[in-house]
Amino acid sequence: MPAHDSTPYRTQNWTVTKPVASGRDGIVVAQNREAAEAGAAILAAGGNAADAAFATAFALAAVEPWNSGLGGIGFALVLPAGATRATVVDFGPVSSRNTRAADYPLTGREKRDLFTWPEVEGDRNVHGPLSFCIPSAVAGYAALHEAFGTGRPVADLLAPALALARRGLAQDWYTTLKIASSASVLRLYEESARIYLPGGLPPVPPYQGTPGFLPLGRLAETLERLADGGLRDFYEGGIARDLAADIAALGGIVDREDLARCRAVLRDAPTIAWRDDHLVHTAGGLTAAPTLADVVAGMADVALPRPGPDAAWFSALSTVMRDAYARRLAGLGAAGSGEAGLGTALEPGDTCTTHLTVVDRDGMLVSVTTTLLSSMGSRVVLPKTGVLMNNGVMWFDPRPGSANPIAAGARPLCNMCPVIVTPRTGEGPRLAAGASGGRRILASVYQTLAFLLDFGMEAGAAAHSPRIDVSGPEGTSADARLPQEVRDALAAAGPLTVVEHGVLPINFACPNFVRLESGEATGCSDVASPWSAAVAAG
Repeated sequence: MPAHDSTPYRTQNWTVTKPVASGRDGIVVAQNREAAEAGAAILAAGGNAADAAFATAFALAAVEPWNSGLGGIGFALVLPAGATRATVVDFGPVSSRNTRAADYPLTGREKRDLFTWPEVEGDRNVHGPLSFCIPSAVAGYAALHEAFGTGRPVADLLAPALALARRGLAQDWYTTLKIASSASVLRLYEESARIYLPGGLPPVPPYQGTPGFLPLGRLAETLERLADGGLRDFYEGGIARDLAADIAALGGIVDREDLARCRAVLRDAPTIAWRDDHLVHTAGGLTAAPTLADVVAGMADVALPRPGPDAAWFSALSTVMRDAYARRLAGLGAAGSGEAGLGTALEPGDTCTTHLTVVDRDGMLVSVTTTLLSSMGSRVVLPKTGVLMNNGVMWFDPRPGSANPIAAGARPLCNMCPVIVTPRTGEGPRLAAGASGGRRILASVYQTLAFLLDFGMEAGAAAHSPRIDVSGPEGTSADARLPQEVRDALAAAGPLTVVEHGVLPINFACPNFVRLESGEATGCSDVASPWSAAVAAG
């Protein structure tokens, strides 16, 4: 291959597609098929979208534990049937009240593999017990159930997750890949190594036949305790005691008071005007939403080519997004109250989040993004509960005196971007969408909405169309499947890297969505996420 050829090395010599789900009784889309099936079964049994999202989120803890789980954090958006304004269920990252910046001394070196912040001694902000933010996922799912569910017993909604946890994690090639990617750090923590590195090595599937299942420590027991004792047991009861004891034994600082204070917050969703046709309801605040609003405004006057996006459109998007990220990284951030600049700090790129979207037969829409932050989060499984903890402290800028510093009881800037879209006039489709993928989330969410709203693509076309990624002001990545004229225009607009949209390396976010119009729902998940699926109820 000539040295100047920008075509990337191909890791996948195949063409793959994702099935589109459709129907009138509801759809669940998630990054794991079994979790989506669990939610769809709740819909089929008469539950609503909030019930189904609750069941799906807990199921994901058992079937893709590296992305989310009981030790995680996140945001949800809910739009009840017939409503015009969505509600945010905010269970975003908050540091322990015991957090001290002095516990994260800098080495004087740059941490170049994940982000451009200075390196912290022992990577204690990246993995291990000092990397934990307060695990608020259970509180978030509880608020979703209490405020918007049908009143079905928690035990009934937890039953699918409990069954999956008792069975164990599917021991296939993707599990091998995900665990192997984190093995060098998982081996540092006793319970994590015991579960995920049996015999000291990542589990591998059999050479032929069907995969077995990997036990997940005490996760099933903890889910059973939640079903019996209620969800607040995680924060105020026996589970809370076990969590706090394990964290203290490891040298961590999240304690029983942090857990007891943990609550999700419900508030009205801020909206963004999408041209004159739609409103985009967002989680607002310190998510990617303010930067999404910046991109929407920047693209408002860009001509819409027909039948679909062309070189000029992608070139304009590249410029608008790079400018928006420059403003984001210079002007957003909060540690505690207020907002301030982030200087030149960049957010982490090695993130592993999950997103799920649900619509029910009545038209309620739910969009949930939840995460452990890094793949396998802190890489620490707490032995008494089987809970894999997040590493949310990595979202903070470790430089003393920065605008987004490591601090007690603080909230960092994060990348999550769940959205719900409504027509401004009452006519047209309603959408729920979002993505996993760290700083790549924003670009994928914007393009998914543009494909569906501006270009009128069907669900399958929108899910499978090649995209660009802009994760900062320094340049653009382009899917190698984009036409040469698009890549040439992008290269003329600024620094360009042509990459493959594959399973690993992860060069693009993994979006999913549901679309509701005239009572008919359709949904699809990202093609490069091997386990993901859209599942119709019934």
